[in-house]
Amino acid sequence: MSKRDYYEVLGITRNATEAEIKKSFKRMAMKFHPDRNQDSDDKEAIEEKFKEAKEAYDVLSNSQKRAAYDQFGHAGVDPSAGMGGAGAGGASFSDIFGDVFGDIFGGGGGGGGSRGGQRVYRGADLRYNLELTLEEAVRGASVNIRIPTQVACDECGGSGARKGTSATTCTTCGGHGQVRMQQGFFSLQQTCPHCHGTGKTISSPCQRCHGHGRVEKQKTLSVKVPAGVDNGDRIRLSGEGEAGENGGPPGDLFVHMNIKPHPIFTRDENDLYCEVPISVTKAALGGELEVPTLDGRVNLKVPPECQSGKLFRLRGKGVKAVRGGAVGDLLCRVAVETPVNLTKKQKELLREFENSMKGDTVNHSPRAASWLDGVKKFFEDMKP
Repeated sequence: MSKRDYYEVLGITRNATEAEIKKSFKRMAMKFHPDRNQDSDDKEAIEEKFKEAKEAYDVLSNSQKRAAYDQFGHAGVDPSAGMGGAGAGGASFSDIFGDVFGDIFGGGGGGGGSRGGQRVYRGADLRYNLELTLEEAVRGASVNIRIPTQVACDECGGSGARKGTSATTCTTCGGHGQVRMQQGFFSLQQTCPHCHGTGKTISSPCQRCHGHGRVEKQKTLSVKVPAGVDNGDRIRLSGEGEAGENGGPPGDLFVHMNIKPHPIFTRDENDLYCEVPISVTKAALGGELEVPTLDGRVNLKVPPECQSGKLFRLRGKGVKAVRGGAVGDLLCRVAVETPVNLTKKQKELLREFENSMKGDTVNHSPRAASWLDGVKKFFEDMKP
């Protein structure tokens, strides 16, 4: 049975453009692809139509094969005649799936692009953990960091070949970086074992990078830290990651913020907390207390009879969020400190002070009196 004309199979004219060829095959693939016709009563006929359309697309989407077909017809691309076929230069089923069916189903080809037939790969992203003081995080800072990274070799310009020479097209894969094995309807593709997927071979490698096209280098960068950053925040420096392979674009650098513990303040989102020790006398009688803030000293008025754990809020003395919004507060928690290392005279005065309050616990120590009443009731309830 003679083969139908490839242009007739795809329903296009002989002067159709590459875009028209692809569009026509895409339309036929949507209609006849076996995976889309699993429940059909005539699966074999549909599969034959898809094979016919694929064969026509394989030839007409390849400029060299199309020229041979236009001049010699089917004989010009007959594998048995030593022309065309499914070699490295042809468009295999897997190529079409990555190219055409990627458009249909939202997929795509591999992660690497190409430059002159050679596959290029984007460089890896890098992470840097930047330690900041609380003051730097709150106010913002400009910090210089040094990072080890892979950069394009300046000796060979990233080609990997000795200066004055150049890489040559891999003869095993024809520069595609992939070799194909076809069996029946399916085509299997794998990385070329000779060039390791680069599509090029280097006979005289660069002495500095040893043919890799990249070298390790310490790079100094200035990182502008915005005011208000917190633990876990990160800054992205586009293009400051590792250099790509075969001239591919570089990756990015992600700088992650780690805030060092502060000797006075702790942070909870936009609020700051600190603990302020006060004497028994000041807690009882009240008075003014000088407390630190990130903007300087402020005076805090302590009311008489202040209890340990009392929380005082200083509004607007916290942190302004990195993404804007209201400034947080500073919350000061007082801790009444028991005096230590007392002299004999001081101890006598404390005993005299304690004796002066005996018999009036309810007025002078209401919490203690309430607790004692609760303990008394607890033991009474335990009696049989």
